[in-house]
Amino acid sequence: MTYVVTDNCVRCKYTDCVTVCPVDCFYEGNNMLVIDPDACIDCGVCVLECPAEAIFAESPDLTKWVEINRTYAKKWPNITKKKPALSEAKEMDGKKNKFENFFDPS
Repeated sequence: MTYVVTDNCVRCKYTDCVTVCPVDCFYEGNNMLVIDPDACIDCGVCVLECPAEAIFAESPDLTKWVEINRTYAKKWPNITKKKPALSEAKEMDGKKNKFENFFDPS
């Protein structure tokens, strides 16, 4: 089992979670983070650190997110240090369908 970053991270990109990950399995895109599901050790410490509540344990209804996280973890650089959230983070927190409407694959 793994944890995955989901829709609410898009255009928030809080990085509090990366500082507590014992295996450095977070990867950074322009407007969101992902977890490498093959490296995640299922400890769950990142969940409590996410201000946007965008990290969840793998479940059947999150299969799409496991694949999104896996795909972009192979493309984006690893992140291990906290950075400022995106300027629009507070405004975007909680908006629906952010991945479909605002995701930047670069």
